Amino acid sequence: MLHEAGADAWARATGHPMVREIAAGSLPHETFRRYFEQNVLYLEDYARSISLIASKAPDRRALSTLSRFLGQIVEHEIPANLSFLERLGGDPAALGGVASLAPAAYDYTRHLLATCAQGDVVEGLTAVLPCQWSYGELAQPLMESTPQDPIYADWIRMFGNDAYGALVEETTALLDRLADPHDKARMATLFPIFERSTRYEVAFWDLAYHGPDTAHP
Repeated sequence: MLHEAGADAWARATGHPMVREIAAGSLPHETFRRYFEQNVLYLEDYARSISLIASKAPDRRALSTLSRFLGQIVEHEIPANLSFLERLGGDPAALGGVASLAPAAYDYTRHLLATCAQGDVVEGLTAVLPCQWSYGELAQPLMESTPQDPIYADWIRMFGNDAYGALVEETTALLDRLADPHDKARMATLFPIFERSTRYEVAFWDLAYHGPDTAHP
């Protein structure tokens, strides 16, 4: 239901022009490097947000799922992003922490951290899922014909593989278990959180594609 409620923003995130150029292998490397310069910093706060959710896990099953979610970011995606940055001629040592976040990326991370710190586990999950979920959805169909450029092909494979898809299924199933999709009152409180995160996903793509002066969502 959350996916359907934010359908317009979701379509703009998963079908963004930058995503289409990645699929075609035609995106300038400079643009992709700019993406990683921001995304490494974003992922650090994304991991902190998941940690906040995990601290509120109601049972061992939830804690196990959230721990794997956190591990995916810390043990796999952050190192992979640093590697991509280097392959594109960037310098990970030059990243300046939160001060280097562009306004749209800063706003997104503050939204995640505030929601996960102040809200319950369901609200936190609702905030962080659009990022994980949308990347799996956009990458899977691209696996059928990856571009010749190995950087773009490797990036697509990072999110289009079965293991990543299984983790997305597990985290979305956790949300369904903890928040009844048929509880209209509960869903009404979650819709704005999910949609805001999804709009920030669009803004993050815009930031990388058009530059740091991109308007906020």
